[in-house]
Amino acid sequence: MRSKADAEIRELLRTSAARLLERIPGLTDELVRRGRESDEAYRINIPLDDHWQSTHEGLRVGITAILQPAHERRDVAYAQTVGRRRAEHGLPLDSLMRSYRLAAQVTWNGFIDIVGDHSPHKLPALLRCATHVWHAIDRQAVAAADAYRRRENELLGRSNERIHAMLDALLEGRADAAAGEVAAALDLPEHGRYAVVTTRLPERAHRPEIIGGMVFLWRMRTDHEMAVVSMGDRSLDDLVEAIGPIVCGTAGVSPVVEGLAELGTARKLAELAMRTCSGGKPEIARLDRRLPAALVVCQPELARHLAARVLGPVLSSPERGVLLATLEAWLRCEGSAVRVAGELYCHRNTVFNRVRRIEQMTGRSPSRPLDAVELSLALDAVRLLPDP
Repeated sequence: MRSKADAEIRELLRTSAARLLERIPGLTDELVRRGRESDEAYRINIPLDDHWQSTHEGLRVGITAILQPAHERRDVAYAQTVGRRRAEHGLPLDSLMRSYRLAAQVTWNGFIDIVGDHSPHKLPALLRCATHVWHAIDRQAVAAADAYRRRENELLGRSNERIHAMLDALLEGRADAAAGEVAAALDLPEHGRYAVVTTRLPERAHRPEIIGGMVFLWRMRTDHEMAVVSMGDRSLDDLVEAIGPIVCGTAGVSPVVEGLAELGTARKLAELAMRTCSGGKPEIARLDRRLPAALVVCQPELARHLAARVLGPVLSSPERGVLLATLEAWLRCEGSAVRVAGELYCHRNTVFNRVRRIEQMTGRSPSRPLDAVELSLALDAVRLLPDP
């Protein structure tokens, strides 16, 4: 008896579906009208013709599926197509899901009208079909949502890749025209204050996107990393303080530039600043405070010639290490023998004796401004440049 009743219900559903197919244009009109009236996203993102055609086809495919064997049904495949297209149109997923719930209501009401018009005494039997109809539409909605999310992730990945490619082009100084598009995509000012940081972070290091109220956009390179930093009203002192806890090696900080289009210049200056670090210990180099050293690394041949000419006798002396350390401390401590002695753990008279030997060997005195400049640049050359 149960199998007979089930067969009668399936026949009722197929008969009603066949008749409902004739009413699809009217159902489409109702569904599109109600959808656009209740959801602004459809009015903004989906042209009316597209909305009507896709709804008409969706109803036709969905209702036809009731008449077909499982292996011939196209309703789920079509729902996946709709989900992908709506993701491409930028329609919110919630709007797409509401449209399927509305379609379920309109379709079910259509079945009730059909049976009520032709076989009202079978309305109780139709109620036993409700689960089948609603389950079929729910299955379509799930398929559409899954396809939507996959396509959205694909589009987001491509968009991010494109934005990063444009940002890289700005860092390479190749695409000033992209500055406005990058600014809009990242919600950053095109003409704001920016700096570039170059550094080497551990492989597992956390790379924060917000540090000290500044926005960091990290980009990978083969031998180092760099960050485009949206400074806001922060200073370079604030920036150096902010990155201190995450820098375990050397880092270079560019001067502030006024806009994304100047990132290429900032990147070069940050890399130059990092080249002024000797690498022996963690160090953050601001270019604006390393200009003499930057000149040295920019002209290595000339700098080596300067070092040989100015410090040649010291470099060939058995006391090379002691004398260079003393000279460096003397210049750093502005000629204070007491401070130098404290740094080098020796007597102040020892400091004076070493400085005198340096003067005799080089013919230059650290107390004379021009000689001090030459000695300082020569020291930078010895510290930063490998032996030829």
